[in-house]
Amino acid sequence: MGWPVYRETLRTWCVALLCLLDLSTAQISYSITEEVDKGTFVGNIAKDLHINVQYLESRGLRIVSGHSKRYFDVNLKTGVLFVNEMIDREELCSKALKCSINIEAILSNPMSLHRIEVNILDINDNAPFFHEKSYNLNITELAYSGERFPLPVANDADVGTNSVKTYKLSPNEHFSLDVQSGGEQTISAELVLQKPLDREKQSMIKLTLTAVDGGKPPTSGTMVIVINVVDVNDNTPVFSQQLYKVRVSENSPAGTTLIKLLATDLDEGVNGEVVYSLIERGSSTPSGLFKMDQHSGEITVQGNLDFEENAAFEIRAQASDRGHSPRSTHCKVLVEVVDVNDNAPAISVTSLMSTVKEDSALGTVVALVTVTDKDSGKNGVSKVDISGSERFKLTSSYKNYYSLVADGPLDRESASQYNIAIKAIDEGTPPLSSSTVITVHISDVNDNPPRFPEPVINVYVKENSQIGAVIHTASAFDPDVGENARVTYSLLESSKSSSVSSLVNINSDSGDIHSLQSFNYEEVKTFQFKVQATDSGVPPLSSNVSVNVFILDENDNSPGILAPYSEHGSVNTENIPYSAEAGYFVAKIRAVDADSGYNALLSYHISEPKGNNLFRIGSSSGEIRTKRRMSDNDLKTHPLVVVVSDSGEPSLSATVSVDVVVVESTGDIQTQFKHAPMKEESFSDLNLYLLIATVSVSVIFLLSLISLIAVKCCRTDGSFSRYSAPVITTHPDGSWSYSKSTQQYDVCFSSDTLKSDVVVFPAPFPPADAELISINGGDTFTRTQTLPNTEKVRLVHF
Repeated sequence: MGWPVYRETLRTWCVALLCLLDLSTAQISYSITEEVDKGTFVGNIAKDLHINVQYLESRGLRIVSGHSKRYFDVNLKTGVLFVNEMIDREELCSKALKCSINIEAILSNPMSLHRIEVNILDINDNAPFFHEKSYNLNITELAYSGERFPLPVANDADVGTNSVKTYKLSPNEHFSLDVQSGGEQTISAELVLQKPLDREKQSMIKLTLTAVDGGKPPTSGTMVIVINVVDVNDNTPVFSQQLYKVRVSENSPAGTTLIKLLATDLDEGVNGEVVYSLIERGSSTPSGLFKMDQHSGEITVQGNLDFEENAAFEIRAQASDRGHSPRSTHCKVLVEVVDVNDNAPAISVTSLMSTVKEDSALGTVVALVTVTDKDSGKNGVSKVDISGSERFKLTSSYKNYYSLVADGPLDRESASQYNIAIKAIDEGTPPLSSSTVITVHISDVNDNPPRFPEPVINVYVKENSQIGAVIHTASAFDPDVGENARVTYSLLESSKSSSVSSLVNINSDSGDIHSLQSFNYEEVKTFQFKVQATDSGVPPLSSNVSVNVFILDENDNSPGILAPYSEHGSVNTENIPYSAEAGYFVAKIRAVDADSGYNALLSYHISEPKGNNLFRIGSSSGEIRTKRRMSDNDLKTHPLVVVVSDSGEPSLSATVSVDVVVVESTGDIQTQFKHAPMKEESFSDLNLYLLIATVSVSVIFLLSLISLIAVKCCRTDGSFSRYSAPVITTHPDGSWSYSKSTQQYDVCFSSDTLKSDVVVFPAPFPPADAELISINGGDTFTRTQTLPNTEKVRLVHF
């Protein structure tokens, strides 16, 4: 059977046996010999893991190893695991009986991890050798048959069957060789005297000692043994036992006593005085590690004992007498080094992802964690914990292998990175620990739309403002980053208003809203549109905000005098009787203003003649009345110039001239009152003017009121809107007045009432005994009944 077939059969049986016994040290186990050529077949991962070869590349199969060298690699086309670098088992594992390399096969999409153990089989590439080329041995001629003499031990870098298995001695008539086995790795030989020596016949004997290993074919090494035959001392010191065993803790300080040996010699005098020493020739025990007192036989620690380097030592001790021809005996001391907890666990982290997406699924593997401890037993068993985030956890993959996986929803906007502390604690006394920190960066996904600070934006623009001026800047915030947070703005048309694109436009980058025309309050009082903010993510997300634009009135219209009077430039005549009493009604000047609010609040004054003390005019009513009775000193004709002014800033005005003529009797008043002949079948000029004025005022009032309702009361029945009105003060005598400063009021509309009916009262609600002021149209204010203090105030009809 060829080696490849034998290897494959052996691997198959080993895997099957380990799986049956549940003792496998990895998910897959392969075996190869050391020093095979680069590219040598190890195993078919795809076949053994039951993975379709076609998916190996798409799933990103990788081979990860904790070694500095990349000994193995995988062919993604065939799934074959092959040798990537030549492997020297002696360099990799030294004298260890079992030599293996643990690697991980990592697959993505979905992520999976498979442990692979590759056993490195030894080949017989090293021959046995002795540390010395020759060995001198003094043997007295009085040595008896059967006496034994220990020989140096040969070393072999190979292990198992390829290590030293036997010794051979060159043919001679005096000595034979006794080969002793102390285990698979410990083979020693002793020279046994078969025939007494006679120094007078032969004073020196040269023998060749050959060490042979168990390889196929075997290799060997030789040493020359020079035996000097000496005379005299015929008794050899004897140890109390041939094999001693002792235990000592690692890291024991220098001077610590291991054992005290005792050897006795039946001779007397100097031939019976015993001297102790350690034999270091060819020994595996490092020199200088132990020291023996030559007089007392006490062996003490001299160097540093480290369980992780050597768990046991074999010491060879010699006891010699002081005779002329010293005789000696030997024994073995087996030193077992007891482990102490002197090594903290070591944590190794292999990061699989530089960043983790915030929408990663639960169970996503972020990093691989390996915990090792050079100690043994409980001193090498570690407990691993993590801290720093509840979003991640450690799962045990196999023995001391762990995976750091996502265990909760991730949100980059809440936490852009996590510093996860991993701590490993062994079970020694006292316990030792080590820790490391893994920084996990969370990458952004477009999961947040832009957000406006408020659902509705109210913009107030003065009429006659400059075209192209920025009336407002829309600003939306997106908590994402990068392109996902880059916001652009656009306008959305509103079905309730005309084309918004003819009124305003918006800068897509800055959100600046520019006016495209100069607004006229008397034509447009308000309009609506929506602004949409869209991010640049994939797919993009967006949100809208409603923009209400309110045009603020400017005092750009002068008061207009209503019929039957005309503005400055013509003279109107009114007659009064000479007998008129104080307060006699002369005439009433009526005027309107196309503006609103204070800009339309009119006041009447007599500008000429100056210092007039005969007539007065109501500043708000426009009624001209006499101040006193007429006297003979008064003129018969009184030319008056009445100025009608609004309350805007600056104030605009109009003037009208009225000549008041004093007549003797009321009959003369009727005759002179007719400024033009009357037609019985048609309206008079005065009636026509009055009709036109009434209709104009009503239309203007209704249009203003309807616009106000449409803009500010687009809510459910009984809802409230804000309304600016003059501050109105009622006086104990029933009169009222208002100031030029405005105050915000809540306006309530009821769906079952006329939209021209408005109740205005101070926000939020009036007290139960408050008297409210209602707008009855135009500039006329009337007092209404007191309303109850309820959540929703019904509209009062009047």
